Amino acid sequence: MVTIKSKQEIEKMREACKVAALAQKAVEEAIKPGISTWELDKIAENVMRQNGAIPAEKGYPSGVKGVPAFPGSICASVNDEVIHGIPSKRVILKEGDIVSIDLVALKDGFNGDCARTYVVGNIDKETKRLIDVTKQAFFEGIKYAKKGNRLGDISHRIGEYVEKNGFSVVKEFQGHGIGRSMHEDPGIPNFRKSRKRNKVRTRHDSSNRANDYIWKRWYFRIR
Repeated sequence: MVTIKSKQEIEKMREACKVAALAQKAVEEAIKPGISTWELDKIAENVMRQNGAIPAEKGYPSGVKGVPAFPGSICASVNDEVIHGIPSKRVILKEGDIVSIDLVALKDGFNGDCARTYVVGNIDKETKRLIDVTKQAFFEGIKYAKKGNRLGDISHRIGEYVEKNGFSVVKEFQGHGIGRSMHEDPGIPNFRKSRKRNKVRTRHDSSNRANDYIWKRWYFRIR
């Protein structure tokens, strides 16, 4: 069920997002050949705690019997890892790597979630193009995040742009809403599944079924 956020709740989400952004900035400044993803994890956690938040991913239940909760404060996915890479002292970044850092800051009962992909030293042209296409695909989708459009319009434009540039989307995972919970409705795939998905509304719609959507990351891989 899609939850409707009040102005006060949106403001609290904004504060959580500010902390998440500070943690990402600290990670970005620390990334270099020779650093471990475990060290990046500790940097991000310290920034979140210093700013009145906690790392929401740490201890997040796996939902699978016998599989322990997530041990890190961030997900650090290196090169061809799609998502949910576990920070480790054994994973040392080297020249030419790319690493995606996904983190969630929980502050005053609301989550701020963001993911960024960083380069380690110098990377080849095709990898740089993959990153550029991925980033622009996000903004192509945002163009359709307007009242009256459907969520499927956003998803379709993302997938269309990615494929037009010679890449493909990972269909097993999707973006999602966020708020008091880390994962909320609606789900936002990176390709069109249906033309009949929910319409985008604003919080002031008279129907009172409106919502302010916050979308997170988009995932891509080389075809």
